[in-house]
Amino acid sequence: MTMFCNQCQEAMNNVGCTVQGMCGKKAATANLQDQLIRQLKVLCTACNANRELGHFVIRALFTTLTNTNFDDARFQQQIDKIDEFLAGKDVSKIVPVDLSTVPADVRSLQELLTYGLKGISAYAVHAEVLGFEEDAIYAFIFKALRAQTKEMDAKELLAMVLESGQISVTVMKLLDEANTSTFGKPEMTTVRTGVGNRPGILISGHDLMDLKDLLEQTKDAGIDIYTHGEMLPAHSYPELKKYPQLVANYGNAWYKQRTEFASFNGPILMTTNCIVPVADAYKDRIFTTGEAGWPDVPFIEDRPEGGQKDFSKIIEMAKKCPPPTALEDGEVTGGFAHDQVLALADKVIAAVKSGAIRKFIVMAGCDGRHKTRDYYTQVAQNLPKDTIILTAGCAKYRFIKEKLGDIGGIPRVLDAGQCNDCYSLVVIAMALKDAFGLDDVNDLPLAFDISWYEQKAVTVLLALLALGFKKIRLGPTLPAFLSPGITKVLVDSFGICGINTPAEDIADMMK
Repeated sequence: MTMFCNQCQEAMNNVGCTVQGMCGKKAATANLQDQLIRQLKVLCTACNANRELGHFVIRALFTTLTNTNFDDARFQQQIDKIDEFLAGKDVSKIVPVDLSTVPADVRSLQELLTYGLKGISAYAVHAEVLGFEEDAIYAFIFKALRAQTKEMDAKELLAMVLESGQISVTVMKLLDEANTSTFGKPEMTTVRTGVGNRPGILISGHDLMDLKDLLEQTKDAGIDIYTHGEMLPAHSYPELKKYPQLVANYGNAWYKQRTEFASFNGPILMTTNCIVPVADAYKDRIFTTGEAGWPDVPFIEDRPEGGQKDFSKIIEMAKKCPPPTALEDGEVTGGFAHDQVLALADKVIAAVKSGAIRKFIVMAGCDGRHKTRDYYTQVAQNLPKDTIILTAGCAKYRFIKEKLGDIGGIPRVLDAGQCNDCYSLVVIAMALKDAFGLDDVNDLPLAFDISWYEQKAVTVLLALLALGFKKIRLGPTLPAFLSPGITKVLVDSFGICGINTPAEDIADMMK
């Protein structure tokens, strides 16, 4: 065993990757990430939380998310920076808990807590970039990392994991406010999936401010801007959709990027996760920025305070490239964040009361390459016609291009946006609860069939538990880092369950 990583859904044999990550992460990179996490625990124990350290810690945690940064040099720089922060402090007695020596349930909760913190940090970074932050978030991250330098039993750790769910709600709400305050409230928008005849730049990842900077800098450049993967929802924001050069969405979910990036022909900007091992077919025209990284790929530095990132190299390259090769020529509709759905509330409530809508099925989360994920397409195709699918995240690519129709003019697939926008689904559920005069969200005509892949999905799950949602179906596999004991706690206390066949799960959800 040269490494061990079990943080994502693709962990080898649903246990852990021990030679190389299924994501393409080398053993040396995995070990540097582990070293960085250990040093962050020391840093948060030796120092009190403040915004300077908070900014560093959330970015460092973000870089360790699956498919975010593969550049060893960047990890070493972060480790060296921690040494600078700790200069002059005696940290010899601060020793992070060795997870190989503790009981399985304690180890499982430590890992669940750490992975939840990674997701919290990703949301916090996106909000902070837009000028929105809360000191309580930094304080909890420091508290939770500090706790992992002490001996704690399973009961104490479980309490902290549940507390992390409350912080997850806080940070998701903060990001929702940051996005809507900066870019406007998403509107129902039909997005083209074809291509034009001008050179283009493809932007992937999640960072909307990077897209804003790119759109500003290409206003008169004769270049079209295409979104990919989780950037599709950008077309629904008023402050982004007003740029005429934002023309279409190109491709599908993150795991198809090696073929889709190759056919795009122009330069690609990867803003955050999810980047996969870069293929030679486009290695000379891909750029990373923010927390994303790949060795020997040009990195665009952070924007100066009050300024923009400099995308001039990408723009000049694009001018010399041929237009993209078409993958398809259709359209998809999105923009159903909470304000847009609540604007339709009267129509939705009337449809429920009349029986036209019998159930809402939340099919949000992450997509992935496993063949078992065809399950989600089959569920969407076979759900009764009186159901509405609520989605967010790249899980939607399993069914958003299916012709599933509408119910009285309400599309059967309501896409709230990125995985970063899952808070919208919470707001919608809570609003429906109030509208129907219910005391418990679990009395809603609502069922969960969630697909997960990486650590932001863990954060969303913890937030749902904190808000009282139960019987959440999670697949295509339950997390490898959950011990049998902790799995039993989640099943007994919250009704979490795995997936079965599409027919069995549809029957259960429609009860």
